[in-house]
Amino acid sequence: MGAKGRDYTACLIVIGNEILSGRTQDANLQHLAVTLNGWGVRLREARVIPDIDQTIVDTVNACRASFDYVFTTGGIGPTHDDITAASIAKAFGVGLVKHEDSFRAMAARYPDQDDFNASRQKMCFIPEGAEAIDNSVSIAPGFQIGNVFVLAGVPSIMRAMLGTLRHRIVGGDPVQSRTVNVFLGEGAVAEGLAAVQDRFPETDIGSYPFYRDGVFGTSLVLRDTDPARLDSALVEVEAMVRSLGVEPQRIEA
Repeated sequence: MGAKGRDYTACLIVIGNEILSGRTQDANLQHLAVTLNGWGVRLREARVIPDIDQTIVDTVNACRASFDYVFTTGGIGPTHDDITAASIAKAFGVGLVKHEDSFRAMAARYPDQDDFNASRQKMCFIPEGAEAIDNSVSIAPGFQIGNVFVLAGVPSIMRAMLGTLRHRIVGGDPVQSRTVNVFLGEGAVAEGLAAVQDRFPETDIGSYPFYRDGVFGTSLVLRDTDPARLDSALVEVEAMVRSLGVEPQRIEA
């Protein structure tokens, strides 16, 4: 646990032309955000960038200076466009070195030299000074260098890698949330909700419309690290909704 009251922040950089082209849909952001919330770290920003060396270098350097933690997904496979490791090494001004443990483990998995070719061997090279992130699914490691954590883009591998990082992440109080559904449009609750937000500036209050059984409604979501303050804000939101002649429906997490 980090310093009480300290707001720890993170950014996700999704790397891959296949995401930007629409060919592949990102499936990692939600899992990362939920996991980090539980660790007391707020995912403040996500960027999607192409497999272009200088773009990766510039984006990583900008983000690592602005956030406590930076996570990247994608670009650490065996193909020619998997350039994330080399680009991040360049961002830190270091070279790539062979991670011996991963190299030996992959060599054991692919005893035929034709299978353990240069493309697969490439996945065992990480920036000099980086610490490997274990990969229990397919062996090839991710890595941490400074406050940057480089993970695979394949969701099952990304989740396995992320699951090993709890002891490396220092966070604050976990972010808690409360949700109230109301069968009113956003416009009907906007003024009252803004007034509650003014009284609780440290509580993140959002409204999200839905359409259900032919009726429009709005989900009101409150998020905070202070449960007492969160519950006080919730009471005021519910009172505001009742003042509009509608009974709020509290959604239990």
